[in-house]
Amino acid sequence: MDSFSTLIRTASHEQHAEAENSTFMSDLLGGRLGVEAYARYTEQLWFVYEALESAARPLASDPVAGPFVRPELFRLAALERDLAHLRGPGWRSTLTALPATRAYADRIQECARDWPAGYVAHHYTRYLGDLSGGQVIRDRAERTWGFARKGDGVRFYVFEEIANPAAYKRGYRELLDAVPADELEKQRIVAECKRAFALNTAVLRALGEEFPLSA
Repeated sequence: MDSFSTLIRTASHEQHAEAENSTFMSDLLGGRLGVEAYARYTEQLWFVYEALESAARPLASDPVAGPFVRPELFRLAALERDLAHLRGPGWRSTLTALPATRAYADRIQECARDWPAGYVAHHYTRYLGDLSGGQVIRDRAERTWGFARKGDGVRFYVFEEIANPAAYKRGYRELLDAVPADELEKQRIVAECKRAFALNTAVLRALGEEFPLSA
């Protein structure tokens, strides 16, 4: 029988691929959009991670979600440095969430409040993605818009406290395999992973509508 971490990865593969191959992300990574689009995307990430990380401390003692509350993963401070670089010191005054982003953040907060196992699903889809595909975004952003290597503008993607990302991801998957949940609950977590990817894709779709390429 496949491990739980393998089940999650394979069951959500289609939704993961849809998010990665969205028009907006393809255009962004292909250098066809300007730095304004990148900044707007970074703003939307702030709302998602504010929802994830504001819930972390209350969940630290939860038997299901608690093992996943790891400060070395936290991204909010790095996002705020990036936004200060991208938008200037008054970045908070112009920060706005797209409706799709608000729906995404609201679902994370709902899970954190009412269903910690669902919070784990959102935690997994975000942070493991940052440690993997997020590094492609960092590299492209540095080359496309001239950010200093691993400097302000791309700090969100730099995990300074994780020396060996591959080993860390293996350890994370071991945590998933050890989640104290029965088979029915694990299926619910898998379904929430799919929902998380769908919510993320909705944000990317909305950004694509905001930054359409000229015909």
